[in-house]
Amino acid sequence: MLRGPHNVPQAPGDGRVLGDVPRGPHNARPLGVAPELRDVRRGLRDVPRGPRHNLRAASHNILRSPRNVLRSQVARRVAVAVLLGAVCGAGATAARVAVRDAPAVAALADVRESVVAEMVVRDDPRLVGAASRPMYAVAADLRWLRPVDADQRRIDVRARVLVLATHPAWGAPLPGQRVRVEGRLARPRGGDLTAAVVSSSAAPEPVGRPSWAQRAAGALRAGLQRACMTLPPEAGGLLPGLVLGDTSRLDPAVADDFKTTGLTHLTAVSGANVAIVIGFVLLVTRWCRAGRWASAILCGVALVGFVILVRPSPSVVRAATMGAIGLLALASGRSRAAVPALAAAIVVLVVVDPELAGDAGFALSVLATGGLLLLAPKIRDWLRRRRVPPGLAEALAIPVAAQVTCGPVVAALSGAVSFVSIPANLLAAPAVAPATVVGVFATITSAAWPAGGEFLAWVAHWPARWLVLIARHGAATPMGSLPWPGGVGGGLLLGALTVAVLIAMRRRLARRLIAVVAAASVVGALPVRVLTSTWPPPGWVVVACDVGQGDMTVLPAGGAAAIVVDAGPDPAAADGCLDRLGVRTVRLFVVSHFHADHVGGVAGVGRGRRIEAVVTPRHAEPASGRDQVAAVATEAGATMTPVGVGWRPSPATADLVALGPPVEMSGTRSDPNNNSLVLRATIGGVGVMLPGDAEEEEQRAIVDHYGTAALGAQVLKVAHHGSAYQETAFLDAIDPAVALVSVGVDNDYGHPNPALIARLSRDGARVMRTDLGGDLAVVRRGGGLAVVASGPVRRA
Repeated sequence: MLRGPHNVPQAPGDGRVLGDVPRGPHNARPLGVAPELRDVRRGLRDVPRGPRHNLRAASHNILRSPRNVLRSQVARRVAVAVLLGAVCGAGATAARVAVRDAPAVAALADVRESVVAEMVVRDDPRLVGAASRPMYAVAADLRWLRPVDADQRRIDVRARVLVLATHPAWGAPLPGQRVRVEGRLARPRGGDLTAAVVSSSAAPEPVGRPSWAQRAAGALRAGLQRACMTLPPEAGGLLPGLVLGDTSRLDPAVADDFKTTGLTHLTAVSGANVAIVIGFVLLVTRWCRAGRWASAILCGVALVGFVILVRPSPSVVRAATMGAIGLLALASGRSRAAVPALAAAIVVLVVVDPELAGDAGFALSVLATGGLLLLAPKIRDWLRRRRVPPGLAEALAIPVAAQVTCGPVVAALSGAVSFVSIPANLLAAPAVAPATVVGVFATITSAAWPAGGEFLAWVAHWPARWLVLIARHGAATPMGSLPWPGGVGGGLLLGALTVAVLIAMRRRLARRLIAVVAAASVVGALPVRVLTSTWPPPGWVVVACDVGQGDMTVLPAGGAAAIVVDAGPDPAAADGCLDRLGVRTVRLFVVSHFHADHVGGVAGVGRGRRIEAVVTPRHAEPASGRDQVAAVATEAGATMTPVGVGWRPSPATADLVALGPPVEMSGTRSDPNNNSLVLRATIGGVGVMLPGDAEEEEQRAIVDHYGTAALGAQVLKVAHHGSAYQETAFLDAIDPAVALVSVGVDNDYGHPNPALIARLSRDGARVMRTDLGGDLAVVRRGGGLAVVASGPVRRA
């Protein structure tokens, strides 16, 4: 027997491979080739090139056929699932729309019929009106209705309605309460499943009582509110929002800061709150060595109780459904089903309530959960591979993943991309769980031991104060957000860029390039933004703030100080205008009159600023507005002084004088308007007339009292948002070069009056409106006056 070069035995002469020699992993390939294989090779060489190429391609396809079959099977299953989902969604939506558009309700709504209706309250009533004129918005499920003036049988119908009620008793009904009410039907705005709007000024008539669970939940929620009454206003208003999603006492300025810094999700009970509560219960059960099924059952009980406590809003229902499926996975030992559980929750909820498909909060909740499940682990692992400590990697991965997935929707809603959201959420994370857990214990304790509930609320308010601090400084950060196209187009654009960046980040060179460009952009843009800010413009003498449908005017008082006249309806808008002007000290805060559109934002004026003095008119109506101003003045330690005609500030902070009202007005169309403080200021030689909401009666009295010669001014803040109630002689006496109209976008009051605007323009005034130009600054330029507009302030 012969041996080959690798000691592989060969048969002498014919080169055949010996069949009894085993082929182990370390045996070399035999040098000899069987004649059968040589015949096959010889046959392949004889095949022409083209057919031989086709034969190889065929063999390649045969080898790949299992993969192709698998892919085709997956594609078919995906197509079937998509088709099934579309059919289910379309069917559920069509059924709901058919109920919404039921002829029986639509016909009565078209003629604004007065009806008696019985309905079930779906959610807590929301106060949407001003304190002086409260109005409640109540979501309800209609059970039956009948026209008041017709001898008809009642119409049984199951449809969603929205009640707009002015009676204060509407603040009392709990979810699940059946009530009967008399009101007038109207068509809804559309875009959801609401069948009609019921406008009512009558008190609701309870029919039976809500369930014991809802009564208990209402008592617990009220207990937490009472426990928070003694806390500082900002943290005390935030804590119920963190624990229960109850934002009824949340400071509007704090809410605006949370929105700017991407922390709004903390005040809307969702998956994070459910995870904290279930996680705490699970920790306790594991510490007690409870079994898997026992832990799941106890967590389920806690989940049901928490949902009843916080009310089953869409985000809570989504989170609870996700939590229930997760608990089922926990009990069965199949913990890898997180993504299918999320998908199942989405399908079930959208089919049950198709209205969720257009709900931005629901979309954000789903996207945030998907980011935590899909992106956060990869980001964490990527950081771990770069030797980032495990805890820090986890803390960084969560807000980054949530921001990446939610960014397109947030940009579409707000028209901006936040740069402070990720660090703000990172800093906020350690405080959320303690505030939530201790707050839940405070809620439970307050029912049986009010003093203990107050103590626990005091403990929980410290992490809430930390969150307020983060939001405040985050909102004040220069270049904290980048303007971005709003709407669907802006959201899709950011979504496409996000996907492109994520794909590019898979390559090392792209990652380095993106990091360098991002860092260079921030480092280069920040000093330019800070050092070359164009607002406020140099030489400004007066600014009409864009505060919506209301009034707020600012006069310079040197350095970072100013005189502020009125505060508009919204604290966040008032605070934002003063922030943009760099005002840190309010030398004098003047109230023209106490209507909500002039004093509703007073808390924003004093936020983070010193108020040295407050001046008000002698006419103290409505009382609710006066009380609101008095509370802010007391908190600021400022004196509040009612003044009348002829008043001048002392010591003189500006050349300012009160021209009206020369007499106390009564019996007019609006006595508060016609008793407005009418001021004339002189700033740098420029006369500015500030008439508040004075209407024809007061304007005529001022002309009669002073004559026309004493009323001239280069700048006029047009009275009462440009309403038609203007005295011609008063406007002729002022003869302004610039007329500023403080008015809200798309208001339904008809402001400003087109005829008035045309008249001012014909008389040579340049008319500027805050709804079109944003903050409006009048500046001295080249011996004359110019108006600089900041651009409309976008509000979600």
